[in-house]
Amino acid sequence: MREINASIPFDKALWRQDIAASKAHVAMLAACDIVTDADAETIIDGLETIAGEYEANGVPEDWDLEDIHMTTEARLAELVGLAAGRLHTARSRNDQVATDFRLWVRDAMDQALAGLAALQCALVTRAEEHAESIMPGFTHLQTAQPVTLGHHLMAYYEMAARDVSRFSDARRRLNQCPLGSAALAGTGFPIDREMTAQALGFAKPTDNSLDAVSDRDFALDYLQAAAQCSLHLSRLAEEMVIWASQPFGFVRMPDTLSTGSSIMPQKKNPDAAELVRGHAGRIVGCLTSLMVTMKGLPLAYSKDMQDDKPPVFEAASLLNLSIAAMTGMVDGATFRTDRMRQAAELGYATATDLADWLVTQADIPFREAHHITGAAVKLAESKGVALEALTLTELQAIDSRIDEGVYSALSVEASVAARASHGGTAPAEVRKRVAEARQQLGMDQ
Repeated sequence: MREINASIPFDKALWRQDIAASKAHVAMLAACDIVTDADAETIIDGLETIAGEYEANGVPEDWDLEDIHMTTEARLAELVGLAAGRLHTARSRNDQVATDFRLWVRDAMDQALAGLAALQCALVTRAEEHAESIMPGFTHLQTAQPVTLGHHLMAYYEMAARDVSRFSDARRRLNQCPLGSAALAGTGFPIDREMTAQALGFAKPTDNSLDAVSDRDFALDYLQAAAQCSLHLSRLAEEMVIWASQPFGFVRMPDTLSTGSSIMPQKKNPDAAELVRGHAGRIVGCLTSLMVTMKGLPLAYSKDMQDDKPPVFEAASLLNLSIAAMTGMVDGATFRTDRMRQAAELGYATATDLADWLVTQADIPFREAHHITGAAVKLAESKGVALEALTLTELQAIDSRIDEGVYSALSVEASVAARASHGGTAPAEVRKRVAEARQQLGMDQ
């Protein structure tokens, strides 16, 4: 029972939040004349001493004391004597842990938001640098149409912006204080819940004591946002892995985020990107774990909920590492734009532009234009050249209605410049979105 019941090995991570909530609680008790000012001052001084001890030496693990709450209260009793017993007036470990955990998750959300802001700044900076750098765009991992590298990087900026929105929305929902809900029914003491909520930076107290002590929606919200964010990071990591491979050669990864091989001296492995990709699976697993834990619990608190913290702690650690790693990768990568442009040309990415030109300039039905374009691509492929390298004679041998005006549509520069619709890949459109993003991020202040 001692081993299955103790949570101090992992919930000691809540010590800062536990001490902050206890200080706010006893200050409120004194303000409401439930404990004396002298006792409150003694308790607060003791809690500050304990915080210094924990900061310097870590939290001791006495499994007989079960958790961080009893560990701190026992140490407080050693320091200040009987006055320590007044701290737990008008509260329970149920509302205490609910408050501590909310505070911890709120901090984790703020860390994720700060990390994502740094990632967005890195993406925007590199996108601005490569607003005109041409690369192949892919569908099914097959060359589709030319795009700019800046446009490609800004796609991940948009994903990160949605991740920011999810964490921000979750933070707003979380920001209510359970302290004062006691075990499940509230308390008969004349407490001031608004005071403790304000002291701890919450927008308001929770409105239902049963819900307050048994709710873990805020943790699930965090994990759901973390899981989606990790999927975005994993997609970017996968592209970095592919681009860094020799057949692609689109990017040189920073040495600081790569490793060598134990046997092959020529290797430069994108291990950080691969680990980010792997971490996504673990973060999704953390979300699944807590969802299954919570799925059938009756009101109010059940001991199952002690298992709420490990998956959140694990996910937060993995997510923060993943965001930092991808920020470093984007910031430090050397993009080989010469290889990217060559791949766009030899991948016949302007085939759609040729078909569109045949429709608009030669008045050829699209299905026929599609067939003519296919023949042109086949010829270019057999000669090992880009579409624009085919001579007019060669093109007219495929279809006599083609004239020299076709070359205005065949270059990759013309192709990307033509995609100037809102949200398109044209360099001017990329720069416009970059400028908006810089303003949103406060990069020019």
